[in-house]
Amino acid sequence: MVRVRFAPSPTGHLHVGGARTALFNYLYAQHAAGKFILRIEDTDMERSTKESEEKLIESLLWMGISWDEGPDIGGPYGPYRQSERKFTYRQMAEQLLEEGKAYEVFAYPEEIKKLHDALMAMGKAPHYTEEMFKEFDTPERRRAFKEKGLTPAVFFKMPRKEYAFIDLVKGEVVFKEGSLGDFAIMRSNGLPIYNFAVVIDDISMEITHVIRGDDHLSNTLKQLALYEAFGIVPPKFAHVSMILGPDGKKLSKRHGATSVEEFRDKGFLPEAFINYLVLLGWSHPEGKEIMSIDEMIREFSIERLHSSPAVFDVTKARWMNGVYIRQVNLERVTELAIPYIVEKGYMTEEQAKANIKWLRKAVDSVRKSVETIEEIPEKLEVYFKGPEIIELPVKTEEEKQVVLVLKKIREHLEELDVWDHKAVVDIVKNAVKEIKPDRKLFYQTLRKVLTGMDEGPELVEILFLLGKNKVTDRIDRAVGNLC
Repeated sequence: MVRVRFAPSPTGHLHVGGARTALFNYLYAQHAAGKFILRIEDTDMERSTKESEEKLIESLLWMGISWDEGPDIGGPYGPYRQSERKFTYRQMAEQLLEEGKAYEVFAYPEEIKKLHDALMAMGKAPHYTEEMFKEFDTPERRRAFKEKGLTPAVFFKMPRKEYAFIDLVKGEVVFKEGSLGDFAIMRSNGLPIYNFAVVIDDISMEITHVIRGDDHLSNTLKQLALYEAFGIVPPKFAHVSMILGPDGKKLSKRHGATSVEEFRDKGFLPEAFINYLVLLGWSHPEGKEIMSIDEMIREFSIERLHSSPAVFDVTKARWMNGVYIRQVNLERVTELAIPYIVEKGYMTEEQAKANIKWLRKAVDSVRKSVETIEEIPEKLEVYFKGPEIIELPVKTEEEKQVVLVLKKIREHLEELDVWDHKAVVDIVKNAVKEIKPDRKLFYQTLRKVLTGMDEGPELVEILFLLGKNKVTDRIDRAVGNLC
């Protein structure tokens, strides 16, 4: 059975790159009827926080990604937090020590750093060997470690040989002999080094495929050597392309929003977000761009993952989000828009709920012109804020006719008892038919009088949604003093 994992560090928000990795793993597990595991790599005790873990989980769930095993739901291969697996790491390190495949180092971190710098100063690669650390292994140093409650670091004896593997995205990858020296697997504080913990976890959890960003490709050499040392066949690796900004550089804060939370808060719909995300390094067999999560699962394959870098185009992401806003359920779009409307000060939450039918129609009138939910209040401004007093020109005969039509409309609206689309449209049409103004000039002027803008929702929608009082008041302000 296919078993894949997403293993974030809870040190901050879920980045776009991490979100894509999670999505690819989830889709592959679903497609293969396998298992998707969430594992929290929280051995960086200084930066890892419970709050960050909760936010990571929240972001994944918002995206519609769920897992079969994880820290919140448990599972047969737990625990699923590295901080709860310390005994296992120490036990596996002891096994390597007993088999002579690793050794203890009694040097302090600053001494190892000094050794590193000395090698670099001599123009040598910082490849460590057991011999280099012999001078620190003295009875005095061992006694000092014991008195201070320290445990020696553990280094793995890196075999001096060539390693090669078939990456499911990149093809054959070869690490030449001498690419790496001995490396630490356990710190002196008793915590595991990343590459060691990852291997132990993947072995323990029976991970079959590792789908991750190609920034992890360099880690694979250490991991292959460790799998070999334990006599375990490694999982299949698939290193997906890096995500770049429009300038061709690695996606970062300077390119704008980079975390899932930021896109959510800006008013992206989760289905639109994952739809765009899946296209960053993967393509539909038929070249489709808009697709449901079910279609992604059905069509997803590692073979269609790209090895070339993907460019995160915010403009296209916004366009795609706009497509979804126009397609999804109006009630849902309205509910999502309410917090932004309240924040803008146009309505309270109570007012929004009390006038929900009107609000839905108002949102529907503008949603075709927005790309994020966040933009909806700005488009709704025409219904809440009247334009500045419009001074209409009356120099030409055409301009005078426009004013006459507006006055006629104002007169008949005042007499209207039932406010509905047909009645309002009939009044406007009859006034235009009677006075016969320049139609283009008239409708441009009517929009300006009602909204102060040159474009926006359909005029019929504006008239109806503004209501009798606002429409008559805005026409009064524009033509009240004109003869």
